[in-house]
Amino acid sequence: MLEKIALSTTTRDEMQDISREVQNVVKDSGIQEGVVYIYCAHTTAGITINENADPDVKKDMIMRWDEVYPWHHEKYRHAEGNTASHLKASTVGASQMVIINKGRLVLGTWQGIYFCEFDGPRNRNVFLKIIEG
Repeated sequence: MLEKIALSTTTRDEMQDISREVQNVVKDSGIQEGVVYIYCAHTTAGITINENADPDVKKDMIMRWDEVYPWHHEKYRHAEGNTASHLKASTVGASQMVIINKGRLVLGTWQGIYFCEFDGPRNRNVFLKIIEG
């Protein structure tokens, strides 16, 4: 079973908590035990799991990614001008896997699943593959 979540981003860099959307897909699948793979099929965006209680965590992460990978650098060669977004996406990674137990995602108290946009605003897709077991 392969499912898709369509997203729209509104800024160049943002983190969208997609935990609820992922949980809804798991619920609709009827699968009680297994894993869900959350995959981003884009080279300038990624998926991470991090704190979802304090919004300053997202702000701090985006700030530091911008400091580590500045948008403009005299040695960047990529013709599209979005080298920083490719670097950020590679650092975050394209996917995460979450355990499903009793039909629910197994996440820590403060954890959320985030779609990380690094080259927005754009319309994006996140793919979910649920494996029972």
